[in-house]
Amino acid sequence: MSNLLDIASQAPRVSASPAARWGLLFILALGLLGSGCASDYVARTASARSAYQSSDYPRALRELDGAQKEAPERDQLLLLLDRGMVLHASGQWEESTKVLAQADDLSSQLDITSVSEEAGVLLSNERRRAYRGEDFEKLMISVLQALNYTELGRDEDALVEVRRVNERIEKMIIEEKKPYEQLAIARYLGGVLYEDQHDWDSAFIDYMKAYELEPRLGGLVEPLLRLAKKTGRDDAYESLSQKFPDVAHDPLGPGDGQLVVVVEAGLSPQKERASRDYGDSGDLIEVPVYRDRGGTPPVRVLVEGKAAQAVTVTSLSRVAQVHLNDRIGRMLAKQLAGAVAKAGVAAGVGALTKSKELGVLAFLVLNAGNQADLRSWLSLPAEFQVARFRLPPGKHTVQVDAPGRPTTHEVEVKPGRVEVLVVRSY
Repeated sequence: MSNLLDIASQAPRVSASPAARWGLLFILALGLLGSGCASDYVARTASARSAYQSSDYPRALRELDGAQKEAPERDQLLLLLDRGMVLHASGQWEESTKVLAQADDLSSQLDITSVSEEAGVLLSNERRRAYRGEDFEKLMISVLQALNYTELGRDEDALVEVRRVNERIEKMIIEEKKPYEQLAIARYLGGVLYEDQHDWDSAFIDYMKAYELEPRLGGLVEPLLRLAKKTGRDDAYESLSQKFPDVAHDPLGPGDGQLVVVVEAGLSPQKERASRDYGDSGDLIEVPVYRDRGGTPPVRVLVEGKAAQAVTVTSLSRVAQVHLNDRIGRMLAKQLAGAVAKAGVAAGVGALTKSKELGVLAFLVLNAGNQADLRSWLSLPAEFQVARFRLPPGKHTVQVDAPGRPTTHEVEVKPGRVEVLVVRSY
């Protein structure tokens, strides 16, 4: 950063004693390095994630309790998000709704930017900032809440959360001009919930929107074909029938029930450091990028002799990358502003101490803490996969053949209803 170092080295000289010079530098080094080196949330919660990914949910919650005692205020949102996800994955739906509601409220409060916090970030690094969550993570709160409420049989509350997802992202796209797209899993879940309530028109609309967002739904388009015909949408039915000639979609019998299995599969992408050029000087600024944490193969679901391969409705790996890329430009601008602010402080040190060397050293001390913020909601899945079945009423055994870790679940299907089973797979 030679151009910024020049600012620190070319300052006017004013009088200061040697003791003042060294004392000032000592205070500057300790104070700003100390404040800039935020504790690493990702490292502190590694044992909790290990337990979580082993499906040892009680230990994961205990580990998060331990992390809570050491956590600075800036990491509170992440702790709530991770706790809410662990409770969700363990089937503690009611407890999860309460924790995720707290996370949602805190996220809204944190969206009101603190001027003093912003000033501190300029002179240190992004890790000093209270974690507010990426845009897609805020949307995921409502998606998980919708699934929680669905499992609790509270369809109206679930639909409220689905509508919140769609309204929030529509605002991001239209008002904030962000290059996002709506989440297919929210639309598909909306279709399921409306179908369960026999609101055929609304169900068709949400299923169609999910299909438009993710055309590779395969057999999951069955209710779209069936409801297009049922609601008299002849043109849509003709078009869909030509695209999916092999998807059977006979009308449901009076005693038929349905089962929709939502598999939260794999591990969400993780942030790592990367450097970006800015200006013509060849200087580098550190920013985060997402990397995948292994592949997420399709999960096979079996029910009473029937087998189906779950279909990916939404890939959070892809969604995360789109949302982060949208932030990179603003992130670089803020980092550059921080570098200029640090250079200004360093120039003042050089002037006060009448030492070019101390001015340069002060800049290096200030800039040493410049680190990309690598925090993220790591307990999220990489994908939402869905499989669905038409079944007779009664109790059924569902086997979810996730790679290396099959699980078995009991569900009860009711006539004319759509039962939803949510399963976490790693």
